[in-house]
Amino acid sequence: MSCVFRDELFDAQWLRTAGHASSGGAEVAECFAAAERIREVDAESWYNAWRALGESLLEQADKSRARGRHASALSAYLRGSNYFRAAYTFLIGAPVDPRVVECYRQQRSAFQSAAALMTPAAESIGIPFEGRTLHGYLFRPTGDVKPRPTLIITGGYDSTAEEAYFFSGAAAVARGYTCLVYDGPGQGAAIVEDGLVFRPDWEAVVGPVVDFANGRPEVDPARIAMLGISFGGYLAPRAASGEPRLAACIADPGEFSLFEELKNRVPAFIGRQLFDGNRSVLALFEWLMRRRLRHTTAGWGLRRCLWVHGVDDPMAYFRLTQEYTLAGRVDRIRCPTLVCSAENDEIGASADQLYAGLTCEKTRLLFTAKEGAGDHCEAGARSLFNQRAFDWLDSVLKR
Repeated sequence: MSCVFRDELFDAQWLRTAGHASSGGAEVAECFAAAERIREVDAESWYNAWRALGESLLEQADKSRARGRHASALSAYLRGSNYFRAAYTFLIGAPVDPRVVECYRQQRSAFQSAAALMTPAAESIGIPFEGRTLHGYLFRPTGDVKPRPTLIITGGYDSTAEEAYFFSGAAAVARGYTCLVYDGPGQGAAIVEDGLVFRPDWEAVVGPVVDFANGRPEVDPARIAMLGISFGGYLAPRAASGEPRLAACIADPGEFSLFEELKNRVPAFIGRQLFDGNRSVLALFEWLMRRRLRHTTAGWGLRRCLWVHGVDDPMAYFRLTQEYTLAGRVDRIRCPTLVCSAENDEIGASADQLYAGLTCEKTRLLFTAKEGAGDHCEAGARSLFNQRAFDWLDSVLKR
């Protein structure tokens, strides 16, 4: 934990943003400067500080590009994109705040400007999906179109295709991989622009993504791997349980059951009552959840989940989480699978359950606070995660 803010969630989101410095998405001193303008547990000051920083960098990037200083412009566009994403974090929920839409579009536009300046240029792509198009990008390590091992990255609840590049996309390209990032239902453009909400059958989402990848000359169809980040740590294994064309799967953190993950965060006497228990206990729980919704940080995760799952009632959300499970499916995963988790991260509490249920070739990695990687998705030491995960993936795909 960074200890920049007393509030744990503000601190975690600050670290998430600053942690992207390892892939060009931030400067740590800029993030400290933004923190100085933010009041504790104040969503407005959080929004204003990050957005002001993003707009300042966007202006600088535009000037550098106009003068032909592309390296400077690329750097500023990347950082600006990340800061615009951070700005709307605590405004997420339903009904959708117009500032969420505006800042989402700014983070995407800034990243697209950066993508055009990369060497080789990254390609903005549209993946056909059930009569719609999923937004994403294709990154190549070189200018040729030689078939290469390919990594598809699946994000989580409040992730975007653009942020996936900072987490592990840049690391994949640096190691010679073709990399594809995308927004599935409930994520990024799919939820903000098209209103597509999450669905448990992620194999139905990834199938068209793999179809698209197989149609590209930069992709080796025999060496397509998938990395799931945050809630993607459930989505990726779920996809692998029904998509046989994946050659490897990485879950960071591994999640066996969304319901079990949430159940572990409520008092045990309430958890035992879900969903057909004592009515008085359930009524109390629902009252507590509705009250929690009004708190800036304590209710943030629940507000976010209601929005991206398309429900307006906490109990309805808890009920639908039962559909997000690998029970009865985990033994269908045939590709080598890497299950990760971080020491201080309550998300990933069911990682061991996922690992135990796998019947394929499997490896378990635990990241610790002692090495600076104990936070959610190893936010403060993402380079360490990428080092270990890609070393594992390299060895798997070389066979």
